Formats: sequence, structure tokens, C-alpha cells
Amino acid sequence: MKKLMYVLAVSASAIAFQACSGGNKDAKESADSLNMAKDTTTNAMATGGIAVDEADAKFTTQAAVGGMAEVELGKMALEKSTNEQVKEFATMMVKDHGMANTELMAIAKQKNITLPSTVDDEHKKKMEDLSKKSGKDFDKAYVDAMVSGHKSTLKLMEDESRDGKDVDLKAFATKTAPVVQSHLVMINKINDSMK
Repeated sequence: MKKLMYVLAVSASAIAFQACSGGNKDAKESADSLNMAKDTTTNAMATGGIAVDEADAKFTTQAAVGGMAEVELGKMALEKSTNEQVKEFATMMVKDHGMANTELMAIAKQKNITLPSTVDDEHKKKMEDLSKKSGKDFDKAYVDAMVSGHKSTLKLMEDESRDGKDVDLKAFATKTAPVVQSHLVMINKINDSMK
């Protein structure tokens, strides 16, 4: 019983410390920190232990942030774009990444993985930069962001598909990678047509 109380006290202290020191962390970093604090190696009942290893948890938070950003940037493009191809692509981003986000949230809940509630600082800055643009300048910047974003997302999905330990997250990445690949092909064609 003393050991259980000790574990609970240490866990509570760790969470309190993280809450106090988390002021400079963005949503993704905070979620990653919370996931690291969940520990199944000692006593899952006492700690609310995480059901996946650290690398899989980080994949999940990174994929969640990227998916949220794709949806938000897609909504922005639907409002600001003057290019029909860009609007069509943005509609697909909202739909496809919205569905993937819902699926990922369900897996995360099942695995006790804390997801960020908002995008990280990097994506916030990208959104702010894009919100200041209009017309063809907006379209070009959005397309550039989508090309680089989909390249990194494809690598993220392929890496998890190959190296992931959790069966469900690995299956999610394996299923999502071809969709991201098709998005990348499409946005590259749009990019080429704008030159």
C-alpha cells in the first residue's frame, strides 16, 4: 500500500511539474510530454498507463497535428483561393484529412494516447503567414505548403508503416500512406500548372 501511495504521489508531482513548466510548449509538445508521463512499466492501474511505446505515441501526435493543419488550411483555401483546382484540392483536404483525423482520434482514445487539441507553433505560423496573402500569392503559398506538408506526411506514414510497433497504428499508417501519396501527386500537378 505504501508503494502504491508513493507511485501515486510521484505521478501527481510529475504531472503538476509538467503543468507548471509547460508554459512554453505548444499543443503537440504538451501532448508528447503527457504521453511520456504515462508509464505501464510499473503500475498501469495507478498511472493510467499508455498502451503503446513512445515512438508510436509521438507518431500519433505528429499525425494528429498534421491532419488538423491540413483541414484548417483547406478551409482557409476554400475561402481565399481564386483557383478552381486549388479549391477542389482544398475540399479534398477537408474531407480526407477530416476522416483520417476521426479514425486516428478513435485509435488514440483506445490506446490512451493524449492528442494535441490544436496545431503546433510551426503550423500556426504557416496559417498566419497564409492568412495575410490573397489572390495568386495565396494560391502559390498554399500549394507550396501542401507540397512540402504532404512530402513530410508521406514519410511519416511510410516510417510508421515500416517501423511501428502498435498493430493498429501501423495499419492506420499503411492505409493512409497511399491516400497521402495521391494527394502529393495531385498537388504537384497543380503546382506545375501554376508555373
